[in-house]
Amino acid sequence: MKIRYITTCLFALTLSSCEKDFLTVTPETALSSATFFSKEADFQQAVNGAYVPLRPMFNEWAWILGEMHSDNTYYARNVLFGAVENTQNVADFAIPVSNGVTPNNPVLQFFRLNYQIIARTNEILSRIDNVPFANADLKSNLKGQALFLRGFAYFQLVRHYGRVPMHLTPVTGREDAASPLVSVDEGYAQVIKDVAEAARLLPNKTKQEAGRVTSGTAKTLLADVYMIQKKWAEAETQLRDVVTNDGYRLMPDYNDAFTFTGANKNNAESVFEVQYLEGAAGFNGNHIYRFIPTPITAAELGPITQTSNPQPLSGENNNVPTPDMIAAYEPGDKRLDISIGYVTLSQSLRDNKRYPYIKKYARPHAQHQNTGQNWPVYRYAEVLLLLAEALNEQGKTAEAIPLLNQIRTRAGLAATTATGQTNLREAIFRERRVELAFENKRWFDLVRTGRVTEVITAHGARIKANPLAYYFPAGAVPPPNAFTNLSLYYPLPAVESDLTPFF
Repeated sequence: MKIRYITTCLFALTLSSCEKDFLTVTPETALSSATFFSKEADFQQAVNGAYVPLRPMFNEWAWILGEMHSDNTYYARNVLFGAVENTQNVADFAIPVSNGVTPNNPVLQFFRLNYQIIARTNEILSRIDNVPFANADLKSNLKGQALFLRGFAYFQLVRHYGRVPMHLTPVTGREDAASPLVSVDEGYAQVIKDVAEAARLLPNKTKQEAGRVTSGTAKTLLADVYMIQKKWAEAETQLRDVVTNDGYRLMPDYNDAFTFTGANKNNAESVFEVQYLEGAAGFNGNHIYRFIPTPITAAELGPITQTSNPQPLSGENNNVPTPDMIAAYEPGDKRLDISIGYVTLSQSLRDNKRYPYIKKYARPHAQHQNTGQNWPVYRYAEVLLLLAEALNEQGKTAEAIPLLNQIRTRAGLAATTATGQTNLREAIFRERRVELAFENKRWFDLVRTGRVTEVITAHGARIKANPLAYYFPAGAVPPPNAFTNLSLYYPLPAVESDLTPFF
């Protein structure tokens, strides 16, 4: 079973089959769900297609909603550049909302991409049990991947939006395209159901094709849901299983935990990463170009990307590490220089033209705007930190400390001095920030631990008090409505609300 990068032709797979009566003729010369799902290879291709929306999701949108919407990163303000309200509003906690919906484009695109995954996996899951396979293990593997991907999509939707529509069968027409919103608890219950079954069906990392989800991936996602629900014992069970049985390990060097554009992918620390392929096939990413502060000249960009054809970038860029994020690293932490670099922008309107950027995604590659670095969704380091937290919350503080210290030792730091449940809780929270920096974790950590109002209010006050320190040119300030919308969930997309009576 080889990974194939499937193009948008797989949208056709979400078309409904024709009604089985004498007036209906199933076309046999065109690709449709009624004729496509007939053999093992069809399901392999369809599962490949279900992964595809992850690439634009993590390249273009997830980091806006999970990282810029926090105190970890901000945007590099360019007062000469307009039409950036969508990303600014997310970073400024000023997303416009009316009757529970918003016109914000990142909110819309992230929503739609997750439902693309759901539509594709619903087609697979509705048909796979009815088609005989010569290889029973392959059937279980493909079904497990589809279940995981559907569960992951609903996990993303519920934690971003709260109450969302739920479809568990293919949509056959306009009549059943709209669906009532389910509660947060109902949403997570479905995630648990899908992913628990996926964990049972999926093979171990050692037996799975590189780049595909595994039983360890599913158990990590289950634990993530249980952590949100504060079901510490259930999370511990899943995480201990991953640690004991799934063969993951920390890469000795933190820098090697992250892929290069064509190497080190799906390594021993990788529990789940989104796959990108450098080159002309159309499966590439361009993360660093979305993150690098601008305006930047070709001469300034070239040493960072090491391409043969560096080109200048203008406008206003995003996801720039904040002074608060930089200060979160302890002296001597090796992760700082691996995660954050600096560039001087000669064309910047600021007096201080030196900016930080996210260095862990600045890997050498051949061509401008074309990278193949995978995106880390879950790493084994997070498994250890989640297990440490789950143990500590149950009063098993002595068992949690060695897990935290594994992370600190690799970072070149001394063992934690935290003692007692409360102090260790804070130590783990701080460690997650620096270990998982720029991996779309921070906003959800703030929500899960009940710290949104405390942390973001103080963050906003610092920016308003000293805009120069947060990359504003002299005289420029945040908009008046900045840091006024601290809702725990994003509003639903206004465009989608026009298609349903349930928003």
